[in-house]
Amino acid sequence: KLKGFGGGGGGGGVVAAGGGGGGGGDAPKAEKKEEDEKEKVPQPDKEAHNAKVAAINEAIEKLQKEQNAFTEKINSRSGGKNEFFNEKAEIRAKLDELSGKMDALQEQKKGLQEAVGASQQEARESRQQLNKLRKTIGYNTESEIDERIATIEFKLWTESVSLKDEKKYLAEIQELKRNRPKVSQVAKMEENLSSSKPGAPMKESLSDINAKMALLREQKKEVQAKMSELVEKRKDQLGDLPDIIASKGEISKKIAEKIRERNELRDAFRAEEKAYWDHQAELRRQRQQRQQEERALWQKEMDKKRLMQKAEKLDEQPYVAEMTLIEQTILFCKGLVQSKEPEKKEETGTKEVAKIEGAEVLMAKEDRDEYWFAPTAKSKKGKSKVKGKSEGSSKPIKHNAETFRLFDQLKLDAPITTDDIPATLEKLEAKLDDYNKKVAKWEETREEMKRKILEGADEEEKAEEKEEEKEEKKEE
Repeated sequence: KLKGFGGGGGGGGVVAAGGGGGGGGDAPKAEKKEEDEKEKVPQPDKEAHNAKVAAINEAIEKLQKEQNAFTEKINSRSGGKNEFFNEKAEIRAKLDELSGKMDALQEQKKGLQEAVGASQQEARESRQQLNKLRKTIGYNTESEIDERIATIEFKLWTESVSLKDEKKYLAEIQELKRNRPKVSQVAKMEENLSSSKPGAPMKESLSDINAKMALLREQKKEVQAKMSELVEKRKDQLGDLPDIIASKGEISKKIAEKIRERNELRDAFRAEEKAYWDHQAELRRQRQQRQQEERALWQKEMDKKRLMQKAEKLDEQPYVAEMTLIEQTILFCKGLVQSKEPEKKEETGTKEVAKIEGAEVLMAKEDRDEYWFAPTAKSKKGKSKVKGKSEGSSKPIKHNAETFRLFDQLKLDAPITTDDIPATLEKLEAKLDDYNKKVAKWEETREEMKRKILEGADEEEKAEEKEEEKEEKKEE
């Protein structure tokens, strides 16, 4: 009986994925829940907040009604306000005009006063120069100088004097002659100073300015009196309006205080809401973090199980299906060329072959549907040539679709006659030898491959190979 195996090595077993790596039992969960309760931030009571805001709004509305009542009183007593301010503006303009004129006269007065002072200072300086010059000359008139010169000359003529004294007298005469013209100059300066009156014209101008300013002051007093009269008249008209305005101002302050209180209340509520939602976000983040950690632990456990299962698969010989198919095919081919004696046929019973995953069992020859394949023209010629030999030495082999498929699976041509069996057996033996070598290599490297798988090196190598393939595709 031929037991053929299909498409090589059946698929690996299904990995049973447990729900591992999850939480660490009820105790840690209860502990975390207790921590969350301790850190819990209560949600702000929006209804209570709205009630407080409504109470403040009610107080504001009440104050605004009082304020409106004061406003109505003010408006009722504000008649003639425009006329008052217009008249007041006219009086103020007149006062400003008078003040401007007085300021201009004051500037002129200041300039004249400075000029008078300068003139008087100049006169004082001239007097000082005159006195200094007079002291330098020492004589008041030219006749006094002439008399002194005559006295010195007479002395020199009549008396015997030393050479030193003579030189002294001669020098004095020369000095007197030089100063003689200055005497008339001093006299003239004295006359000029006596006749001149420093700042006299400017003093007259100052008097004129003072008179004008006095007139303007009187006019200004009259205008100011009109202003005072207008203001007093307005006060009488308004009555207690200033008190009403002051009361309205107090109400406005209270309203502003209530608005500030309401804003502070809203800000505090928003801060509480923000703290609450921030806390909720933090709780979500912590939950996500715990879930990620649990997922990572679960994934780690699954990876470990997967690697263990992958390593355990290495204990299964990977070429069992292929080698079994080759061995059974060899037996099938050998059975075709062996003598088929009746007694042996009786002895040969149907053996039950254990089913191997991924393998297919070929039915017994006598149980199969028989198919005759007509030999090709080429085959006929060959038959005619060997006909001279013993006619029963080469026999056609009966095949069905299943046997053809199994030979095709081995990448071999199915033998058509018994003469094709030896060549087919050689090919099958060669294939079996190749698989035996592969099995020997697998046995040598199995433990090392297990170690790599368990250490994760196998996964890293596959990842590197994938990256290299991607790079090659990009380059292409």
